[in-house]
Amino acid sequence: MKKSLMSAVALAAVVAFSGNAWADVVIGIGAPLTGPNAAFGAQIQKGAEQAIADLNAAGGINGEQIRIVLGDDVSDPKQGVSVANKFVADGVQFVIGHFNSGVSIPASEIYAENGLLQFSPGSTSPTYTERGLWNTFRTCGRDDQQGGVAGAFIVANYKDAKIAVVHDKTPYGQGLADETKRAMNDAGVTEALYEGINAGDKDFSALIAKMKDAGVSVVYFGGLHTEFGLIERQAADQGLKVQFISGDGVVNNELASIAGDAVDGTLMTFAPDPRKNPAAAELVEKFRATGFEPEAYTLYSYAAVQVIADAAKAAGGTDPQAVAEAIKSGGPFNTAIGELSFTEKGDITRPDYVIYTWRKGEDGKYTYFQNE
Repeated sequence: MKKSLMSAVALAAVVAFSGNAWADVVIGIGAPLTGPNAAFGAQIQKGAEQAIADLNAAGGINGEQIRIVLGDDVSDPKQGVSVANKFVADGVQFVIGHFNSGVSIPASEIYAENGLLQFSPGSTSPTYTERGLWNTFRTCGRDDQQGGVAGAFIVANYKDAKIAVVHDKTPYGQGLADETKRAMNDAGVTEALYEGINAGDKDFSALIAKMKDAGVSVVYFGGLHTEFGLIERQAADQGLKVQFISGDGVVNNELASIAGDAVDGTLMTFAPDPRKNPAAAELVEKFRATGFEPEAYTLYSYAAVQVIADAAKAAGGTDPQAVAEAIKSGGPFNTAIGELSFTEKGDITRPDYVIYTWRKGEDGKYTYFQNE
């Protein structure tokens, strides 16, 4: 196997997680480790690192220890390509990441060409697995599935309301908004307003004015918590009272810090909370003992490492293409988020989205609770 000089980050990872100066299996963790979406990056990093630590403590993968290489994509497609090329140069075989679909899609092409298997815990754009690549997998669902659930919910509860559909123009945000819009439209509900904002925008006065003029009472947003929280706060400040609804891009307690009291009553779609899986109770407590709450994509990242390890055992080796075939033909795999099986495209076969509501918990802080 090709071995290259390790970066300082990779060396630190070896010391921390393998206790070995050189490892035989190399896993890259690619995520927004800095920038506005660093909270999601921390979830992916912490989940994968803990899974790798646990595997190494139990003997590794097929008796081989695992070395970690970190890559910070900052949620930027160009930086994601740079990370992908770095992983190739560093001899990475398996990638846990990326978070943003707009990063995963171009990075996955580099991985495919160079023999790396990619497992995303959070990229939900259908395009990610619809291009016929051999190497793309995810532990989360897809936007066409999530949008169908959100659209059906809106039709069932707000079909007579004036609805605004807003997105952040990214493959994820616009893709999810469009899938939700399609589900609404197919059921005979037409939005009163369809608007795009730019990721990174801070002032949404013009958007809020448009929603006021249109008499909007329900807003569906496709995008991430950073912009969504500002829209909610500024709408409240400007006297616009609406029902906000969004998707899995806002599953982050940072949303409450940004939106303040305006987050109260917000609805969103996400899979059933993996922290409530009885089989994961001990693992959840292990994370909490370190001071890290394993919300959202943490256990999805942990599960991705588990699937790779189990598939490598089934394949009898760590060749990424052989492992990919074992993932597609094997299963179900027992993971921190339950049993998982995969389609030929690399999607999970049990997509499941439910509705959550943001409200104050017993500690007086806002967070999200799964609807009964």
